[in-house]
Parts: sequence; C-alpha cells; structure tokens
Amino acid sequence: MMKRVLALAVLAGLLLGSAAAWGATEVKMSGDARIWADWWSNMNYTGWNPTGTKTNQSMTIWELFRLKMDFVTDENLKFRFGIRVMNIPWGGAAALNPGVNSGFLLDNPAVNISVYLAFMQFKWPGSNVEFTVGYQDLDLPISADMLYANPVLGITRGAGALVKIPVCDNFKIQGGFIRFVDGNPGFEPSTTTLADRLDGYVLTLPISVEGFKATPWSVLGVLGRDAAALGASIPVGVSPRLYNQNIGNNLLAPITYVAPATFLRQAQSLYWWVGTTLSLTALDPFQFYGDIIYGAGAQNDKSLDKRAGLFLDVAAEYTGFNLMTPQATFWYSTGEDKSLNNGSERMPVIDDNWGPSSSFLFNNSQVFTAGYMGLNPIGSWGFALSLDKISFIQDLKHRITFTFAGGTNSPSAIRLGNLYTGNGSYFQLGRDLTTQEYEYGVNFDHQYNIYENLAAVVETGWSHGNFQTSVWGHRFTNATRNGDAWKVTFGLKYLF
Repeated sequence: MMKRVLALAVLAGLLLGSAAAWGATEVKMSGDARIWADWWSNMNYTGWNPTGTKTNQSMTIWELFRLKMDFVTDENLKFRFGIRVMNIPWGGAAALNPGVNSGFLLDNPAVNISVYLAFMQFKWPGSNVEFTVGYQDLDLPISADMLYANPVLGITRGAGALVKIPVCDNFKIQGGFIRFVDGNPGFEPSTTTLADRLDGYVLTLPISVEGFKATPWSVLGVLGRDAAALGASIPVGVSPRLYNQNIGNNLLAPITYVAPATFLRQAQSLYWWVGTTLSLTALDPFQFYGDIIYGAGAQNDKSLDKRAGLFLDVAAEYTGFNLMTPQATFWYSTGEDKSLNNGSERMPVIDDNWGPSSSFLFNNSQVFTAGYMGLNPIGSWGFALSLDKISFIQDLKHRITFTFAGGTNSPSAIRLGNLYTGNGSYFQLGRDLTTQEYEYGVNFDHQYNIYENLAAVVETGWSHGNFQTSVWGHRFTNATRNGDAWKVTFGLKYLF
C-alpha cells in the first residue's frame, strides 16, 4: 500500500509541478472519501451471487476515495484527471472478493489505484460550442433527479467525443460518439479482424420554456458479434453484490445468450433507442415528470435473436412543505412473452441505474454501494411512495420509501430461459420477475451533517419477495422462505 500511495503522491507532485511551470494554468481539486460498514441478512434472498451458491458475511467494512484534478487554462480550456481507490474492503483480498483487486491488508497491502476520468474540454474559438473528448462521465437524459438515471445508459463512464451546440437560450444540440467496448483495442490477436466492439452514436435535443422542459434523445448502437461473445465479467471495482449485468443480459435475447457467436448471423448488429423526458413545473409546488423509451436490436437477424421493448415512468412530487417532500412514481416495462423462439420483448439496455427515490429494490442513489437488491426495471412494473427531505432538526434529514414491484415476464419464458442458460445465468431470482411474482421493500435513510462537507449517513432496507417454485426450483424458493432480506449501513461521507 505504501508504495502505491508514494507513487500517487509523486504523480500528483509532478502534475502540480508541471502546472506551476505552465504559469497560466490553474489546478483545482475536488473529490470525495467514503468509509462505511454494512450488515446484511439474506442478501439477494439466496446469497450474494446470482446462482445462490455463495453466502455473505454479516458485516463488512468498505472504503472509497476519488480525486478529481482540473487543469484550467481559462474558461475555454481545461483537462480533468480523476483517480480512485474503489470500494476496497478492510482486510480483503482479491481471491476472496471477486470484482475487487485487493484490500487493506495487515501484511504487505496493495490497494488498487486506477484512473477513472481523463478528458479535455474546450470551446471552439469565438463560440460557445463545447467539446468534451476522452474518458468521461456518460449518461442519457432523465426527467427528474428523484429517478436518478436513464434506464438505457445512466451515471457511468466511458470513452467518447461529445459536443454541445447552443442554438438559443431554450434549445441546444448535443451528441457525439462513444466506444463502450473494444475486445482487442489497437491490435488483433491473429490475422483475422474481429467484430469485437460496441459503439454508440448519441443525439439529445434539450428544449426548455418557462414551466416546462423536454429532451428528445436517440442512440444508435453497433454491436459486433465477437463483442457479444465476450460476455463481460463483473468489472474491477464493482461490488460482487451486483448482479451479472453484462452484454449478454442487457443486449441479447435469451437463446442468443447461450452462444452469441453461433446464433448471431450478422457480424455487426444495429441497436437503436428513441425517447424523451418531460418535466412540468408550471404548477409549482406540484411538479410532474415522465419518460418514455423504445429500444430494439438485432432486427435484421434471425427471429430468435431479436430484442425490442418499451419502458415508461411517471412521477410527481410536492415541494410546498418545509418539513418534507412527498414523492410518487409509477413505472412499466414490457416483458418476455411465452416463447423464446421469437426473440425478446424486453427493451435492450447498455448500463441501467434507474430507480425511484433511492428505493432499496434498485441500484440508484444510495450513498454507499452494495446497498440494494438489484431489481431489474426492464420486464417489471410497480410504484414507489416516498417522503423525502424530512427535517425536524437542523442538519439532520431523513427519507422513507416504500416500493412494490411485479413482473411482466411470462413464467414460461423464464422457465425455458433457465433450462437453456442455467438457473441464475441469464434470468436471476429477485432481479427478473414473472407475472405471478412480486417484491416489496422499505428503506429508511438518515443523514446528519457534522460539518458542511462531512456527513454521517445511516441507510436501512428491508425486502420481501414471493417467487414461483415451478420457475426457479425448490432450492431457490426454499431459500427465500428462510427469511426476508435486510441491511443496515452506517458510514461517513466527506466531500471536498
């Protein structure tokens, strides 16, 4: 650990020294540090991994650190460099913590320090046209912060070249190119060029007038057949609690997932999404939001490889109270029909982080990672009711959210999918619900601001599910009857 920290200090010193030499360049630093402990019982109802073969410790302590450095020449030009120590467990080791390089160990520790941002941002001379090029934050529009992120692509990072063109005060054009995956960047492993990339072309058109906002958007994706065959593993730095959300689960139809290189006939498959956000604040303090999205992929391939579906949400909140903000959300997504031979009726996604009001059922706005159940908004419907920003004492806030979710997937489809791919491989208990299944959960969260930049946070969650034995088998459903899932997380969050 000391060697890595020393190397980091030397690197920061060199960067600062270089900045001083440039003279006109200003260096601005910001970031966050989070240390927390979580207590889990019946994680994922059956264990932390999708196949229900591994259990979890009752208590684990984690640490995260992120540092962003902006090298600013003037308001028209800057470069951002970000490094992080991501979700490191105290006393952990790579062999015992899949998805984490190493932990804070007593003997010869080696903490994983990685670059997670590296992009330049500049305006074209004499204009307000802004370019952002490099490894950067990526997300598509969402109508409200209470929904956290877009269900197709939200709150993630990747390599791209994007541009913002202001047309007038109420209208902008934003878009560009993103490379999500390249299996063999630069150099192929043989004399054959592999179709091992997933590229995206993005366009958003934010429009705003007083009391109303809308952002129509679209994405065109190109998925290489060999990229589909990669079936990416859980990425470094991501908690093993995450379900195995990869190219196979997110983009491919169930039967294609079994052998994508065999079933995909086209070397390059087109995927596309169109959607819009809607935000109505003219009736303030009543505020209303909505999103509607349709996506499809591999439509020129065989029928069993096609995937297409719809997702929509509507939400409302009342901001007229000083002591709290009531919120309500409803969502619906198409699910699988009873046949797998006609492809998939679920909307494909790239990286989903959608979830209402920090709901315990979803991966969304929790302060600390590894603190949610991982329900899939695609192939489900439901509602969430929340009281947010509850405050009776200065610097102390609370939030309580109740969420109910049902499935829109045919039991026959998931039963057949498990037969083809293995139970928990493509479809996963607790993540993908049939029309005969449901889950509900409650989270009760608290934040006390010790200082302006330092907060103590407690997040609690409880969830109950009802699942079909005929779909998942006796081993899985019997495990869910042993008790409901719950967690308690306590930690410190420092922003600087």
